[in-house]
Amino acid sequence: MEQQQIFVQMALNAWNTQVQKADKFFESLNDEGLLKEVAPGKNRIIYLLGHLIAVNDNIISLFGAGERLYAHFDEAFVKMPDRSGLDIPQPADLRKEWKRSNEVLSSYFERMTASDWFSRHTAMTDEDLIKEPTRNKLSVLINRTNHVAYHLGQLVLAN
Repeated sequence: MEQQQIFVQMALNAWNTQVQKADKFFESLNDEGLLKEVAPGKNRIIYLLGHLIAVNDNIISLFGAGERLYAHFDEAFVKMPDRSGLDIPQPADLRKEWKRSNEVLSSYFERMTASDWFSRHTAMTDEDLIKEPTRNKLSVLINRTNHVAYHLGQLVLAN
C-alpha cells in the first residue's frame, strides 16, 4: 500500500468510527429521547442530528460529486438555531435521512482513488491548492470527522 493510500485509509477509518458511534447513539434513543436538550436551554438532540446531516451532505458539492440531497436542511439546521420556529422533519424521518446520507457518502468515498483525496475541492482554485496543498478533499473529510466527534461528545452528555 502506498503512503497516500495509507493516509486515506486512516482518515476513512476515523470517519467510519465516528459515524458508527453516532449511529449507535441515535439508535439507542426513542423519538422522545431525540427531543431532549443537550443541556438546559441548549440544542436538542434532534437539532444536532439534522445539523450533522446538513453539514455532512455539503461534502457532496465540495467534492464535485453532484447535487446535495439535503440542502433544504440548511435553513433549519445550519443557518438558524434550534427552536427557530421553522418546521423540521419528524424524528423517524431524520433517522432514515441520517442513514441514507451516510450510505451515499460511503458509496462515493469507496469510488475515490488516493489521488482524488489529495485533489482540490470546489471551494478552492488550482492556484489555492498549489499555495496550500493541505487544503484538499482529505482535509475536508478530517474536518467533518472532527465535527461529528465534537457533536457526539455533546450528545453523550445529554443521555
